[in-house]
Amino acid sequence: MDDRIEELRAKREAAAKGGGDDRIAKQHDKGKMTARERIDYFLDDGTFHEFDQFRTHRNHTFGMEEKQIATDGVVTGYGEVNGRTVFVFAHDFTVFGGSLGEVFAEKICKVMDKAMEVGAPVVGLNDSAGARIQEGVGSLGGFGEIFQRNTDASGVIPQISGIMGPCAGGAVYSPAITDFVFMVKDTSHMFITGPDVVETVTGEQVSFDELGGAVTHASTSGAAHFAVDSEEEALDQIALLLSYLPQNNVEDPPRIDPWDDPDRRTDELADIVPKAPKKPYDATNVIDEVVDEGSFFEVHESYAKNIVVGFGRLDGHSVGIVANQPRVNAGTLDIEASEKGARFVRFCDAFNIPIVTFEDVPGFMPGTDQEHGGIIRHGAKLLYAYSEATVPLLTVITRKAYGGAYCVMASKHIGGDVNYAWPTAEIAVMGPKGAVNILYRKELSEADDPEARRQELIDEYREEFANPYTAADRGFIDDVIEPGETRQRLISDLDMLLSKREEKPSKKHGNIPI
Repeated sequence: MDDRIEELRAKREAAAKGGGDDRIAKQHDKGKMTARERIDYFLDDGTFHEFDQFRTHRNHTFGMEEKQIATDGVVTGYGEVNGRTVFVFAHDFTVFGGSLGEVFAEKICKVMDKAMEVGAPVVGLNDSAGARIQEGVGSLGGFGEIFQRNTDASGVIPQISGIMGPCAGGAVYSPAITDFVFMVKDTSHMFITGPDVVETVTGEQVSFDELGGAVTHASTSGAAHFAVDSEEEALDQIALLLSYLPQNNVEDPPRIDPWDDPDRRTDELADIVPKAPKKPYDATNVIDEVVDEGSFFEVHESYAKNIVVGFGRLDGHSVGIVANQPRVNAGTLDIEASEKGARFVRFCDAFNIPIVTFEDVPGFMPGTDQEHGGIIRHGAKLLYAYSEATVPLLTVITRKAYGGAYCVMASKHIGGDVNYAWPTAEIAVMGPKGAVNILYRKELSEADDPEARRQELIDEYREEFANPYTAADRGFIDDVIEPGETRQRLISDLDMLLSKREEKPSKKHGNIPI
């Protein structure tokens, strides 16, 4: 028995070294941790339970019969993050470059299946050269099996991807299906085809970072939600994100012991939001003032900056936040902002996270590039996402709410549960200037002083129509409140809405305009 135990220990030690000391040193030289180092850093101390440590690739793998290495290039298992169960897999670049073969894929599928069975999040730490060429179609089939599980798990358990190194070809589609993607600047890349293929096919010369680096995907393509400076920061941020999320779609999001006074007034909001309807301000300042102090965690910060999304807490409860951002393109909704907002709303709805919307929107972005790019179809995604949501929806109109954008941003008409407006709110078909130019075109053309008359008419229109009281009279908003009351009212209403139950028509699924 002692001999067998010693043999077991020796095998574990060998497996823990992956591709060996030389390859580990090369990984460190690139400024990257190994797969096991990432898992050890991420999980609570002493909680990792590994699956399939001794598995190796198939004996029939072409040209690799004598190169079998324990784990086959991926470390899988489960542990705890802040005391909550999380399943994890980490590509081991020191073993065959982290390339995916049949056994590699089977190990990932096994951990994903188990995560689904017990209802716990799964975190994938990607650092792979892609498909293992020596295993041919078996490798491609392995990717397909993973994609199917990503799809089955979507909306059932949270799925988070950390891109810690290269991620190319078919391998990028698994992270793309997951809920949130983290990338590390300088050391991680995602692309369908690399720079060499791009140059061969199109003649375009582009660097790895320009084509598929963290900053590119976080700001331009939107394929990454976070671009951070180090692997440690990525893992810390993933752990922080998990603290806002339930374990699965049948649990409520976690509530932590509140540290901020639920009755705290937010009088500073009156100074943050200018009375002048065209003067910009930072929507994140509004959010920070309303949520529990220091709790706002922004998502997709560098992409579609004219809308802000993220998580926060109200009296310890986790909530999703959506806000128009007036300091970027006046907070208008365009193609990218609509998609960004829609996907975030759908995630929150899938995982029972109430949504608080701060509305200050002059409408949808005009222009041929938007119309030809499909703003009608893409804008409808945000409308669809809010309309199908069954979680509590709380909306505050801080200033402008014009045209169709008023309807889209969680209005009462598409399911808003509690809708407030500040006295500075302007709710109308369009802004006063545009309305006057249309309604009084003939009168203005005949006026002795058209500009003076236009301003008089604008002031009259704003006084009579562009205010919150007409909407309040119709019941389209529930109350006109002072900015200082905002936090108190939202916390009270959230507490009331936590038991909300809403039944939608029975169907397989809707046909969102993707």
